[in-house]
Amino acid sequence: MIILRLDRVMADRKMSLNELAEKVGIANVNLSKIKTGKISAIRFSTLDAICRALSCQPGDILEYRDEFPGPGRD
Repeated sequence: MIILRLDRVMADRKMSLNELAEKVGIANVNLSKIKTGKISAIRFSTLDAICRALSCQPGDILEYRDEFPGPGRD
């Protein structure tokens, strides 16, 4: 499962949703969906613009968590 951590990175940078939406060039509602994880895909161009605006790496925003760990895995 992929978990979006955009809210955490935005809080660390003290950047509001409106400010980030303006810098990235997407609608607030679409950025809000990304922030809350209510999306099933994200364009690389959008991810690139978010990372540029927040001065971060994609790994700061995206986290992988295994939903069904096997034996010997957490």
